[in-house]
Amino acid sequence: MPKSSGHVLKIQQFRLRYPNSMYWILDGLDMSISAGECLALVGSSGCGKSSVARAIIQLLPDGSVCEGDLILAGKETGQLDQMGLRRLRGELAGFVFQDPMTRLNPLMTAGAHLLDLLRAHRPGKTSSWRESRAKELLQKVGISSKRFGAFPHELSGGMRQRLVIALAIALEPPLIIADEPTTSLDVAVANQVMGQLRSLCDDLGSSLLLITHDLALAARWCEKISILDCGQIVESGLSKEILLNPQSSIGRRLVSSACAREGGIKSLPSKDRLILQVNSLRCWHQSSSEFFGNNWIKAVDGVSFTLQFGESLGIVGSSGCGKSTLCRAIMGLAPIRGGQVILQGKNIVDLHQDDFKATMKAMQMVFQDPLACLNPRMKIGEAIADALLIHKICTKTETRQISRDLLKQVGLTPPELYQQRYPSQLSGGQQQRVVIARALALNPKLLICDESISMLDAETQSEILSLLRDLQKRLGLAILLITHDLSIASGFCHRIIVLDHGKIVEEGLGEKLFNAPNSQITRRLVEACPILPRK
Repeated sequence: MPKSSGHVLKIQQFRLRYPNSMYWILDGLDMSISAGECLALVGSSGCGKSSVARAIIQLLPDGSVCEGDLILAGKETGQLDQMGLRRLRGELAGFVFQDPMTRLNPLMTAGAHLLDLLRAHRPGKTSSWRESRAKELLQKVGISSKRFGAFPHELSGGMRQRLVIALAIALEPPLIIADEPTTSLDVAVANQVMGQLRSLCDDLGSSLLLITHDLALAARWCEKISILDCGQIVESGLSKEILLNPQSSIGRRLVSSACAREGGIKSLPSKDRLILQVNSLRCWHQSSSEFFGNNWIKAVDGVSFTLQFGESLGIVGSSGCGKSTLCRAIMGLAPIRGGQVILQGKNIVDLHQDDFKATMKAMQMVFQDPLACLNPRMKIGEAIADALLIHKICTKTETRQISRDLLKQVGLTPPELYQQRYPSQLSGGQQQRVVIARALALNPKLLICDESISMLDAETQSEILSLLRDLQKRLGLAILLITHDLSIASGFCHRIIVLDHGKIVEEGLGEKLFNAPNSQITRRLVEACPILPRK
């Protein structure tokens, strides 16, 4: 089929079915991207967004069934031989993955990755040209040429993603596909990475297909949005128009979820009773590395705050500011060099082992990656019962009913069905609900949520935040929310503390901090947060 005029990508009545599946994950898909256009493809988890990306570059499992037309730069991708597919992946379309380590070889340096790509696609060029081009590409994405010999583990998350972008643009393809490229990054770094990617696409004249669940991110970086649902585009148009006046039911639901996530809490709880008091907390680590010298790393440096029963407190800051170290220290999982952590009147630093175990039942943690903290060989009912049995709260027979009650409490019904499943058989949102149920099993007074929604799509994020609000009201829970996203913290928390280099630089009511930040770091976090357009 001839190339459509002005279109880099044109997909018509496209269907995709994976091997051993009866269902079409994409069913009658129609979409197009013009030369130089930036289009965001959004939708709920499981709607087929990533399948669209993989279909474009034919990165599909053997035995997949494709029907319809998928034309990239004038070529029908489904009819390409191996040599044609090799040229397609890099020369016609560059790909930026969600997790950069799925693209990077841990045994190859940054420079070696680029040289390997250039050798494969530019065999006629000299080695000196390839080395010069590789260093030029690193500089284009904001990585110093001094990092040419650095391995992926020696780069930060943001640098690794910049390296993947350098690989994607190296051959100046007409289309760049970015599949959730900022999910694992904090908002400040994500903003930098997206700004770099958009700027490079503009300079090259390349089109951008941004696949994301974040509507605010989509609106900030793309002029057009297409909404995918059940394998079809149900709505498409200018970003601002779609977000201000969505026409489809899924569009209205996604916008509603995004607005709920950004919604603010105006007043503090009426209770005036402390659950947690942190006084001049210090977590210093001695280092003799080539980067820090023989010095102390002051991960947490004199932090003080209080938390009431029924209150939500957000701890916000960029990567490396000390958020997670603070969180682990409060939980007794990181060594404390000085200060106090007083939980319900008891300083956990001074407690003996038996008293420590009994006291810490009042404080439970909800981690970032629910799958990583659930035993893959234990059924859900067993995972919840395990906490009850460890603390000898009840008998094994009694745990069955208690785990059913807890699953019902976090919205997993019928609970009997979920009790018999393994973690891998649940969605990310369901896994996080299980982790919350397990945390509630010990009847805690305080939940610490460490980036506990950052790996979820916006709709599921909204559901989990709503669940936490409901549990807080019903159970009187105090919640400590650790996050890099100031917009989420300001929408969910009564108060916010901004952390930088282990110190508190600003604190106050969430809405006030977001609308009138005082410190430079807070202003930078606010500027980095994409928010929905307002009517």
